[in-house]
Amino acid sequence: MAGKGFIGEFKEFISRGNVMDMAVGVIIGGAFSTIVNSLVEDVITPLIGLIGGSQDFSSLKIGPVMIGNFINAVVDFLIIALVLFSVIKAFNKARDLTSKPKEEAAPTTKICPFCKSEIAVEATRCPHCTSELKK
Repeated sequence: MAGKGFIGEFKEFISRGNVMDMAVGVIIGGAFSTIVNSLVEDVITPLIGLIGGSQDFSSLKIGPVMIGNFINAVVDFLIIALVLFSVIKAFNKARDLTSKPKEEAAPTTKICPFCKSEIAVEATRCPHCTSELKK
C-alpha cells in the first residue's frame, strides 16, 4: 500500500458506502428501539397485566436467589421479539405488495433435439453430437 498513509486509508474506509449504510442503520435502529420499547412497556405489558394479573416479577425469589428480575428480562425480550417479528413481517408484506413483479431472465441454454444435451441458445451445431440445428 505504498503511497497511502494511515490517514488516507482511514478516509477511504470511512467513505465507503457500506460504512455509511451501517451508521444510518444504527441511528435508525436506536430511534426504532425507543418506539418498540414504548409499545411494549406502555401498551402490551399493561394489557398482559390486565389479563394475567401481575406484570412485575421482580420480588420473586427461590430461597436466597432473586430470579424475578431475570424473569422480567426474559418476558420483556420475548415480547419485544414478537413485536419486532410482527412489524418486520408487516413491512415485508407491504414492500412485496408495492414492488414490481420480477421479469424472468431470457434463457441462455437450450436442449439439443438429437442428443438431449444442454447447449448455448445461439449454437447452430451441437458440440456433443455435431448435429446441425435450426434457429
